[in-house]
Amino acid sequence: MEPAAEPPTRALHDRAASDLRFIRDAMERAGAFTAVPGWGGVVMGLTALAAAWVAVGRSTSEGWLAVWVAEGVLAFVIGSVALVRKASRAGQPLLRGTGRRFALAFAPPLLAGGVLTYALARAGAYEVLPGAWLLLYGAAVICGGAYSVAAVPVMGVGFAGLGVIGVVLPGWGDGLLAAGFGGLEIGFGILIARRHGG
Repeated sequence: MEPAAEPPTRALHDRAASDLRFIRDAMERAGAFTAVPGWGGVVMGLTALAAAWVAVGRSTSEGWLAVWVAEGVLAFVIGSVALVRKASRAGQPLLRGTGRRFALAFAPPLLAGGVLTYALARAGAYEVLPGAWLLLYGAAVICGGAYSVAAVPVMGVGFAGLGVIGVVLPGWGDGLLAAGFGGLEIGFGILIARRHGG
């Protein structure tokens, strides 16, 4: 009776490469997404302050909404470009690991905000929009921040707090939007830029 054939052994370099891939993937899963753009947040905050100044002067609710929707689109573009540039410089992938988890957690509250904007504007409930926007953006930042640096979810809590005030005191809309999308974005943007490379 012949002895059972031993299974072929993998070459040492194949095992090493496989182990390195496993370690790299584990580190990506465990690490924080640090490509949140600090300086991009500062620019977004400055455009929000300008939008608040312009929005106050609108004579119709539709004109007011148009200013803030345009600001939202502009902020999204600024934030996206800054995020891609910072992630590229840091060598952090956006479509896998913590970058993917950050995006998947961040996006749903933003999409909900878009749907609610349409529904509330259609119902003529413009005074509710600032509180809803701040609450939902805060939720997005808190959720995405679970995969990022500690300052990000703290910023989200600030937005959510302003959103609660906006719901309770709807007449303060533009001031609260300026405080959140302007002041919080600028303040935390500077903090993130200084502590986490831009």
